[in-house]
Amino acid sequence: MTLPPFFEDAQAARPYFQRLRELRDALRARGLFGDGAGELSMGMSHDFEVAIAEGATLVRVGTAIFGERGGPAL
Repeated sequence: MTLPPFFEDAQAARPYFQRLRELRDALRARGLFGDGAGELSMGMSHDFEVAIAEGATLVRVGTAIFGERGGPAL
């Protein structure tokens, strides 16, 4: 799982997603996931398309579905 810094331009997060994929691929090549492929949890509402292009298998898109969070409840 990775959470890159927030960038206005989602493309700027691409190197972080690429690096996690590279790490996962190296671990998979060593057989550390057994029969599994190894999940890639990366990408949030503002950058999930880039994350998917880089191989994300899990994305977090809560804001895209539920909207922005409100302030703390009083």
